[in-house]
Amino acid sequence: MKRWLRRRVDRAYEQLLSREISGAPTHVAVIQDGNRRYARQRGGDAPDGHRAGAETTERVLEWCQDVGVEELTLYTFSTENFERPDEENEELFDLLREKLYEFADADRVHDNEVCIRVLGDVERLPERVQDAVEFAEERTRGYDRFVLNIALAYGGRTELLSAVRSVARDVDEGDIEPEEIDVETIESRLYDRTVRDVDLIIRTGGDERTSNFLPWHANGNEAAVFFCTPYWPEFSKPDFLRGIRTYEHREASWRRTRARRALALLGAVSEPELSEAKSIVDRFRDSLPTGERPDEDEETDGLEAGGPTAD
Repeated sequence: MKRWLRRRVDRAYEQLLSREISGAPTHVAVIQDGNRRYARQRGGDAPDGHRAGAETTERVLEWCQDVGVEELTLYTFSTENFERPDEENEELFDLLREKLYEFADADRVHDNEVCIRVLGDVERLPERVQDAVEFAEERTRGYDRFVLNIALAYGGRTELLSAVRSVARDVDEGDIEPEEIDVETIESRLYDRTVRDVDLIIRTGGDERTSNFLPWHANGNEAAVFFCTPYWPEFSKPDFLRGIRTYEHREASWRRTRARRALALLGAVSEPELSEAKSIVDRFRDSLPTGERPDEDEETDGLEAGGPTAD
């Protein structure tokens, strides 16, 4: 297909997808896979792919802001990546340092009040990267309109293990009782500042796995997942919009399921649970197909039939 025709088709498809999208996830997490394969496919080296991928990252940041995403997390360097050749990693560290300083000074970052944060075992990174991390975080610390998390030296299991060990030490020292441990206790040990639950994970490069990415915030929230075949440098806005559409479909399905489960509870459980079920039905009534929606009388009948009887 000629390039000009391909561009016209892509633009038309992008416009179609944009019209189909009515909302956006709050937190999108991206596994940027395929930089090295992209470079090899074109006869280049891994650093060429990483630089091409960095350009995609900048575009994705803009797309997120365009559709109303409030937090973006990028899986940039995992703990397993330390096993790659030193020469390749050193060039990647140089690129990370360069981009962190560049982002922290960029007008678009300050105009849009982007808060840059790094997640992971930063102390394992070279000192020059640690300095860049500190600079970027300090320069944008006061912003909260949009959050950009960059996962460096990151491992999901390591993250959870560290949090559990921290809680265990406090229990051992008598600072907290086991029965006092709750969700907030764990979350407070994961990061210095709150990370929102993940609504959508996007993975490029063709692999269909989430690679232990943000397990607490993604799996615990039953995040939608969108796998696509383009390598990260090839990831386009239509690909991104398809991911958003996947989230919307997943959200609509979740709402229908909640409503149907709540309806099934009516007339079958105790009065406190019935009140909760009726509340859920009221919230998600519009998610059900028209033929499945109960009217107010049906809900009231269900409450009367299912509630406890007086002796």
